[in-house]
Amino acid sequence: MARLSSSSSAAGAKATGASTSTSTSNGSLAPTNDDNPTKKRASASAGQEGNDSNDDNLDIADYSSAHSPHTSKPLPYDESLLPEGKRSLSHISLQAFLLGLTFATSLILGSQIAYHGNPIWRFFAFSTTLSLFHFLEFWTTATYNPLVARSSSFLLFSNGTAYNLAHACAVLEILASHFLFPAWQARFTNTLTIVLGLLLVLFGQITRSAAMATAGKSFNHIPQKQKKDDHDLVTSGVYAWSRHPSYFAFFWWALGTQILVGNKLCLLAYVVALWRFFKLRIVAEERNLVDFFGKDYEEYRKRTSVGIPFI
Repeated sequence: MARLSSSSSAAGAKATGASTSTSTSNGSLAPTNDDNPTKKRASASAGQEGNDSNDDNLDIADYSSAHSPHTSKPLPYDESLLPEGKRSLSHISLQAFLLGLTFATSLILGSQIAYHGNPIWRFFAFSTTLSLFHFLEFWTTATYNPLVARSSSFLLFSNGTAYNLAHACAVLEILASHFLFPAWQARFTNTLTIVLGLLLVLFGQITRSAAMATAGKSFNHIPQKQKKDDHDLVTSGVYAWSRHPSYFAFFWWALGTQILVGNKLCLLAYVVALWRFFKLRIVAEERNLVDFFGKDYEEYRKRTSVGIPFI
């Protein structure tokens, strides 16, 4: 399957109070005193505009005092927000718009087609689940850990070739079985399997989003390999019963999508590929977590499970 770019472990960085310099997502420092070059540029720009007083002309240096309700760190102006940056606001808005359009279109068309009994609704059901998943990856990150939110947080283009290939194969099986092998598509597929698939999708999505929200500033889509002085161990909420809840949630979410749409071959392939992927990922990640937190993590591991069979 794919490289699912997410760190589901409880390790993460602890937020600290604001100081005279604040660190941006790309590691650069944004000074907040009067020597801030962005403030000077803003003042110069304002002077060129004349003495026109307009509340809409907000000094960009003012953003250094802005705070999210979910973190104590300030949100400084950062050039990575520009069109070519890693946190490009234009790229973020475009991805959000396209995902919203796909979600709404697929949901409406899929519902209407399913109502009339045409099995092609499975294609639209799959695109609905995918568009919602990718939107929530960014939205949850931006809400609960805004300092690391960037355009790649949608995971649309940053999850690796295997991830995209797996979903492409799922779409191919839906279309091929519908147009070429309708009897195969209908086999072992009924109301119960559809409901089961839908419940797994909802359960997996809610659990993954809850895991990201619970970890908050400690969640990162990129697994952490080195412990920082302010790394924290989260053991509350969904982490109280699963030590890797976002991995657990994605595993069952992905299987749920294939049960929902009636894919037999991809269901088996997803089970094997995902199990192998998460087995390797979790073993390596827990080795780092033991190094990070020592006995605390070992005790935590004893009283929790992963939730994926045989891992």
